[in-house]
Amino acid sequence: MSVHSQAKRISVPQLMQYKGQQKIAALTAYTAPFARLLDEALDMILIGDSTAMVGYAMPDTLSITVDQMAAHAAAVVRSTQRVCVIVDMPFGSYQESPQQAFANAARMLAASGADGIKVEGGAALADTTRFLVDRGIPVLAHVGLMPQYVNTMGGFKAQGMTDESAERILQDAQAHEQAGAFGVVLEGVAEALGRRITETLAVPTIGIGASPSCDGQILVTEDILGLSGDRIPKFAKQFADVASVIRSAAQQYASDVKAGAFPGLEHCFGVKK
Repeated sequence: MSVHSQAKRISVPQLMQYKGQQKIAALTAYTAPFARLLDEALDMILIGDSTAMVGYAMPDTLSITVDQMAAHAAAVVRSTQRVCVIVDMPFGSYQESPQQAFANAARMLAASGADGIKVEGGAALADTTRFLVDRGIPVLAHVGLMPQYVNTMGGFKAQGMTDESAERILQDAQAHEQAGAFGVVLEGVAEALGRRITETLAVPTIGIGASPSCDGQILVTEDILGLSGDRIPKFAKQFADVASVIRSAAQQYASDVKAGAFPGLEHCFGVKK
């Protein structure tokens, strides 16, 4: 297939134009096979720092590195043609200063070819968002329940459940919008707050455990496929049981190997028919 015949990748400005026009469908991916399968259906793929937990069995998202994230993001970019690809900046790679954030974000985009980055943080991170955007790096902000702040939040708890915290999260979202963020992820917030922020902002909101009113939705792909083990988050929906298919195939393969039924001569080289 020639370069000219390939589908044109959805850009960050296009995603912004979806506000009020059409919903943004997004999922996570961190490997080539998943990215290829998701490309046709989605508007955006996020290489989330959830890669740490889903891909590496880490207890949280705090230990994954810029180099690891960049490698996964590059695999997703190489395996897709049309989705907008956004990659999480991992914990510790952007919080120290705007300059640190730019150095790591520039490295991330140069190494991966992704279309933009995502940062977690409230209004205190707005100056960093502005610093990045002013220097040509598209930023998707993430407020509400922020996994990278799990230690200060005391666990994975719904946010914005009181008037005071709801007001603070609204101000966080507005601060990032004013700083130039192209959109805001709202995670684990009260439904009414998700709706209110979506109605207030001129940029798209992407919900995960937020509100049907959000301009888009994102989930961890493994959650919708039944590949996350026994625990499915309240905000997720399992759309297929891929785990049972994989388990069944592995059992059939093992059975055939042990019984001598696989491989057959048709799977071997140098065998005359």
